[in-house]
Amino acid sequence: MMSSKMDAGERIGFIGIGLMGHGIAKNIVENGYPLTFLGRSKRAPAEDLVARGAVEVSTPRDVAVRSTVVFLCVTGSREVEAIIRGGEGLKSAMRPGSVIVDCSTSDPGSTLVLAQELGECDVGYVDAPLSRTPKEAWAGTLDTMVGASDELFARVKPILDTWAGRIVHVGETGDGHRVKLLNNFISLGYAALYSEALALAKKVGISPACFDSIIRDGRMDCGFYQTFMRWTLEGDRDAHKFSLANALKDLTYLESMAHAVGMANPLGNAAKNAFAGAVAAGAADQYVPMLATHVARVNGVDLTPPAPAP
Repeated sequence: MMSSKMDAGERIGFIGIGLMGHGIAKNIVENGYPLTFLGRSKRAPAEDLVARGAVEVSTPRDVAVRSTVVFLCVTGSREVEAIIRGGEGLKSAMRPGSVIVDCSTSDPGSTLVLAQELGECDVGYVDAPLSRTPKEAWAGTLDTMVGASDELFARVKPILDTWAGRIVHVGETGDGHRVKLLNNFISLGYAALYSEALALAKKVGISPACFDSIIRDGRMDCGFYQTFMRWTLEGDRDAHKFSLANALKDLTYLESMAHAVGMANPLGNAAKNAFAGAVAAGAADQYVPMLATHVARVNGVDLTPPAPAP
């Protein structure tokens, strides 16, 4: 029987029911929290949440009025700022003592400015960006790295427990987004390396299968490599559903973070430019493993994967 969270007094709002957000919101409402969410034009996620007992509304302000804790799971800082500051935004109606939790991958500089603005209204701000994929979001086993005061972390952790299998309190507000950018620097740097290595291998006559036979189960193997290779080896376009445009956005935020502290970031910029080239060529909506196909194409080799098995 589903346990009720009404005694805890928290009423949850949710904005951003996309690939990751839908699964997160589903797990929140299924664990008994009253949930209000912002509707969207793609109706299937909204209709699913309503069927599970959630309430759909039409503006961020409407979400704020009905909620004590609001989760955001959108593309990045530009969207977060508009949702909070807009004429019908969260800031216009959040009650003192309420909390916003930003699960987006955002610019830490923007996060700190928003936290200060909201703090003046006695609204707490937590950054809790995500790791893993929509599959884990649906299963309730995402990773999250949380930036918050000890008090705010203790308050939101029971809600995070409904959708995250691994929760790491990394520090104060802003630190979650800082660590997320570092995490993505490593993972997207891997993606850029794998893509160039696969293209060069094919250029010198080494097939993707041969390349994989050397890396897989060796010291350079890892979970990210295995997910990444499912596109090139199997044609599985949904193995890692994270767009090239979002990858470029995150590496641009990383560049900004490095610049803000006066650090040279040549490897980050090299990885960023690999994604920038693919996005400029019209591949913005393709997923990260498809970078290998693009890098190969511009170098005159074909890494088109086999058609997936029926």
